[in-house]
Amino acid sequence: MSDAAPDAPKGPWWKEVTQPFVDLVHAPRALWGINLTYFLEGLVYFGMLGYLAMFFNEAVGLDDVWAGLNVGVLTFGITFSMFFFGGLADKWGVRKALLGALVLMFLGRILIALGPTLGLAPAGMGSPIHLLVLAGILLIVLGYGAYQPAAYSAVREFTTPKTAGMGYAMLYALMNLGGWVPTFAFLLRDKEYAGLGIPGVYWVYTGLTAFGLAVTTLILTRKVVDKAIADAKVATAAEKAATAAAAGEAPAAAAVVEPAKPAGPKPPFSIVAWLKAHPLADPKFSFFVFCLIPVQTLFAHNWLTLPMYVERAYHGTWIGNNFEVATNFNPILIFILVPIVTALTQHKKVYNMMIAGTAVMAAPTFLLATGPSFWTLFAFLVLMTIGEAMWQPRFLQYAAEIAPEGRTGAYMGVAQFPWFLTKVLVPIYSGWFLTHYCPKDTPPEMLNTETMWFIYGCIAMSSTLMLVLARNWLGKDFKTKA
Repeated sequence: MSDAAPDAPKGPWWKEVTQPFVDLVHAPRALWGINLTYFLEGLVYFGMLGYLAMFFNEAVGLDDVWAGLNVGVLTFGITFSMFFFGGLADKWGVRKALLGALVLMFLGRILIALGPTLGLAPAGMGSPIHLLVLAGILLIVLGYGAYQPAAYSAVREFTTPKTAGMGYAMLYALMNLGGWVPTFAFLLRDKEYAGLGIPGVYWVYTGLTAFGLAVTTLILTRKVVDKAIADAKVATAAEKAATAAAAGEAPAAAAVVEPAKPAGPKPPFSIVAWLKAHPLADPKFSFFVFCLIPVQTLFAHNWLTLPMYVERAYHGTWIGNNFEVATNFNPILIFILVPIVTALTQHKKVYNMMIAGTAVMAAPTFLLATGPSFWTLFAFLVLMTIGEAMWQPRFLQYAAEIAPEGRTGAYMGVAQFPWFLTKVLVPIYSGWFLTHYCPKDTPPEMLNTETMWFIYGCIAMSSTLMLVLARNWLGKDFKTKA
């Protein structure tokens, strides 16, 4: 299929921006049930993740290197789990998959917050509190492996081709809106305010997980889910008929229903056939997803590097003391920008958007290489987010839409595999870079954060370079759906 989007009737620019939102408002109640719980999960997940390296420092007693590696157990463990459990929604249905996942994540967050509450000492690797936290992380990893693919599967089942694009974009945007709310967690953490500390904030997030589980149970009843799926199928058929009528095509003849033929014996499983049918067997698709790893490292630095960088390089300033404001600025911008950018670029070629978006996301990293400054930090966060809004939702939609019927969850899990590798690689070196270029308890003027960010910028820009170099090969006949 060509990469070019089909011609569409052009109307006023403002109508092209607003119409997808109008379409989404009329989406079923079940979709908004997914959106609400995804918002809450974004709040809890990113809220806990932003503190996790510090939690390993303070509550468990690990240094920067080991703290980064242990954070990586959660982040790359989640993506690894998706690779195996992404298809559960296809087998169990989205409702069962979501509820089971939320139960596991609730139990896991209880274990993480429990150690300091029990008075366990921060005794380092292999200590009781460390093992308790790892047990909690394991439960979260197992739950999240089914949760995110199930949520995207639900969007596909509850929407029509007309509303799907904005449905995926809003899911991504609402998750980021939830990720912005922890900006104000310093009001709970800081001694000048509620003084709960990081463990106390973790208990608040655990309570919010329980609330999200209750909301999902009440809104996504079996009746609501079944009705949403049935209505989406009817609306999809009506949209196809309207599109055919607008194009002047004759209505399709009524299909002759043939008697069902008895199913033959199921062919034996063949590893060769499985590999040939695997999405990664397509060299263009494989190159496309793997070449995005370098720019995706910036996502991982949002929780592995940025909180410690802001706290240490801006030490003694308001932004340094309340680092959550800077480290959670990206999600609120994503919430605002993703729907707008998606509406404005819905007729653009996916490949062109990937090149432009990765370049806009990676290049601002070099601003931080000029040294700590409020304005360079602000510009980095804004420009990087604009780039993310340009390419990330389009990639997620691409991965979901190319999946054959009934295999969306499995394809979403496979598409996350390069993200899993990113989460494996970045924790290996992020703690080393912090130790050498931005060590703890060092005066800001003695830090060498410029070199750290210059190297990170070079790594991120290599994604754009690879996409440009592969344009004639990968861009030609690039498979996509408008």
